[in-house]
This record gives sequence, C-alpha cells and structure tokens, in this order.
Amino acid sequence: MTIEIFAFSLSPRAFKTLVTASHLGVDYTLRELNPRAGDFQKPDYAAINPNMRMPTLKDGDYIVWEANAILQYLALQKPDSGLLPKAERARLDVTRWQFWDLAHWDPVCGVYTFENVAKPLVMGINDPDTAALAEAEEKFNRSAKVLDDQLKGKKFVTGDSLTVADFSLGCALVHAEMAKIPLGSYLEIKRWLASLQALPAWQKTLAAQQPVVAALQK
Repeated sequence: MTIEIFAFSLSPRAFKTLVTASHLGVDYTLRELNPRAGDFQKPDYAAINPNMRMPTLKDGDYIVWEANAILQYLALQKPDSGLLPKAERARLDVTRWQFWDLAHWDPVCGVYTFENVAKPLVMGINDPDTAALAEAEEKFNRSAKVLDDQLKGKKFVTGDSLTVADFSLGCALVHAEMAKIPLGSYLEIKRWLASLQALPAWQKTLAAQQPVVAALQK
C-alpha cells in the first residue's frame, strides 16, 4: 500500500517530509491540504490528526504526525540510506538535533516565514508584525550562532553524512530569501544550505510547489 502524506506543501514543515521521501525514493501519494478551505479542521482530517495540524503520514492503518517523527519513519523504510544511523550514539546525536530544531530553530525561523511569506501569500495580509520580527531577531541570532558553530569542520550537521537532522533543520530555511531570514553573517549555514539546495530531491520538491504558489496568487 502506498504511503499517503497529508500536507500543505508550501509549508517548511511539510517540505521536510516531502523532500526526505523524495531523497529516499519512498513511494507516496500527496494529499494536498488547503488552509484557506479549512481542510485542517474538517472531520475526516481531524480523525487522523487530532491536533488539526500538518503534516500527517498514513501507511495503511498506521498514522504518524509531527514532521520530525515522520522523517524518522521514512528513514526506517530505507535503513541502509544512512539518514537515520544504526549506531546508537550516532542516532541519538541526530535525534538531539531534531529536538533542538523543535525547541529553538523551527519556532524562530517560523516567525520570519509566517510574517513575510504566509501572511501575504496565504492570508492576504501585506503588513508584517514588526514587533514580532524584532523580538525574533535576538532569538534567531542566538540559535544561528549555535548551528553555525556546529557546522564548522563538518559537511553536514552531525558529520560527513547527510541525515534527517539536516532535512529537519535545513527545510526551515526553504523560503529563507522570501522570508527575509537574516543569514548574511552565518557563512557555515549558508554553505551547508547551498549543499542541500543542490540535492536533486530538494530541487524536485521545490519545483512541485509552484502550482500551489500559482493557485494562491490568483
């Protein structure tokens, strides 16, 4: 049975699941959710994700929500990929950075994406909350320094091998330019992000967003 992924594909949290599935070559069907149509709150969707958030993965009768958990599930479908290391300590290190993403990185990057991308594109609000952006700046710089320092001397977040930690963290920056995320002085992050953007799966998943963007712009 084909895996189904329920998502608003323009979201960075959805993007991380879709790009990981693409990179792994996991067969899946995308069930596109439309936030304008209230798809997250519809009873059929709430029945599989009581949080009424996305993304959600459904594999037969098995359901996984929370994007970083979905990444681990996808990686387990291809255990030899290396995206989720088999060695216990290496796997824990990857998981640690996924937890750090949820606690520090995703929330602050999400402020920039919400104010500068989601508001104008999805909600039709063209004036960002300048107070929210000002508050986010200090938190972003604190977290960006941690990540930038971690990447020094490493090709990827936990070493020389691509893992789900890279997709968890990197996909928060998928709209970095449009979101006006201030990456300017963080050279290691920019170098690492460029390597992710060069992945065929990243380019393919990004290209697949264009019809969604076009529909929102009508």
